[in-house]
Amino acid sequence: MIIRVATPADAQYADLLCQWYVESAKTRGTGIAKREPAYVAQKMASGDSIIAFVDGELAGFCYIETFDDKTFVVNSGLVVNAAIRKHGVGRAIKQGVFDLSRTKYPNAKIFGITTSLAVMKINTDLGYEPVTFSELTASEDFWKGCKSCKNYGILMDNDRKMCLCTGMLFDAADKLLQVQVPDFAALATASFAPVSAPETDSAS
Repeated sequence: MIIRVATPADAQYADLLCQWYVESAKTRGTGIAKREPAYVAQKMASGDSIIAFVDGELAGFCYIETFDDKTFVVNSGLVVNAAIRKHGVGRAIKQGVFDLSRTKYPNAKIFGITTSLAVMKINTDLGYEPVTFSELTASEDFWKGCKSCKNYGILMDNDRKMCLCTGMLFDAADKLLQVQVPDFAALATASFAPVSAPETDSAS
């Protein structure tokens, strides 16, 4: 298995990947936002996507989108060749795009919305936590991507507060545990230091 950052030369696979998105939506019976080949190719050209191959055959793909001045990053469009699913390809791609996101946008919150239990499990293992949609980006550019999903009406009927998807978020700031270890030597010195008489102001 080869997992790597996609390049402009990989645009030759954009049409096939978009066909996979449509087929995946039909198979799962759930909403998947439609992708256009030109958009997929643009993600390849910008270095914001991960592509996978198994024995020289296209195996899967996933890409990065940024919102709110790059303070939010979403790993979108995970798709795996139906013929080789359940062999760890999806997990490997998710790990690759997650690492790419952390490298290119180290201070961003990484999030996603999904109906896939498999993706939820992978996200949880990567450190994501389930959150309400209010914790995600408010960017119209992100939410308009849901318009091609068959469940878009449900989303809008709930004022974009909930849908059939689960929101998941990785916040690097929440993962940092800062523990201050006291300088016991300094404390011991301070404890036994002579106490000076308080200074007085001689001015009257």
